[in-house]
Amino acid sequence: MTKPAPATRRWVYFLPLAIFLGLAGVFALQLFAGDPSKLPSALIGKPVPVTELPAIEGSEIPGLTPAAFTGKGVAVVNVFASWCAPCHQEHPLLMALARDTRFPIYGINQKDNPENARRFLGRLGNPYRAVGADKDGRMSIEWGVYGVPETFVVADGRIVFKHVGPLTEESIRARLLPEIEKALAGRSG
Repeated sequence: MTKPAPATRRWVYFLPLAIFLGLAGVFALQLFAGDPSKLPSALIGKPVPVTELPAIEGSEIPGLTPAAFTGKGVAVVNVFASWCAPCHQEHPLLMALARDTRFPIYGINQKDNPENARRFLGRLGNPYRAVGADKDGRMSIEWGVYGVPETFVVADGRIVFKHVGPLTEESIRARLLPEIEKALAGRSG
C-alpha cells in the first residue's frame, strides 16, 4: 500500500493546470482587447505605393495606374473580394458613398477569380472609378493590408487614414467622412 502524498506536495500536481489557465486568460484578454479597426499603419502619412494593376479580366472597368494617385486630390481606396462576406455587407454603403462627386473611389480586388469579381460588381453595382486586379495579393501587401475589406483615404498622393474591416454606417459617419472632410479641407488650403 502506497502512502498518500502529504498535503504540502499535492499542489505541485495542480501547478501545470494553474499555469495553463493563467496563460489562457492572458491570451484571451489580448485577443479580445481593443478595436481591430484601429490597427496601426506604418503607411499613414507616407506616399501611396506605386500602384499598377490590370483591370479585372473581361471587365470594362479600367485598371489602376499610378496616375490615379499623382498630383493633388482626395481619393478613397477600398480593398475587396467577392469571396469576402463582410465585403458584401459594406458594398451598399460604398455605393452610397460613391454618389459624393468630390472624390473618386478606387478598388483593389484581392486574390479573386475574375468571373466572380465581375459577377459581384454586376449584381451589387460598381462604386469604383477603376478597379485593379491584385491576383497574387502583392499590391495589397504594399498597401499594408491585413485582410479584406480595408479602406484608405488618400490625399495629395499620401495615405492619411486607414479603416480595417467592413465599413458600417457608424464607422462612415464617425470616422471615414470626418477624415475625408479633413483631407478635402487641407487640399483647398
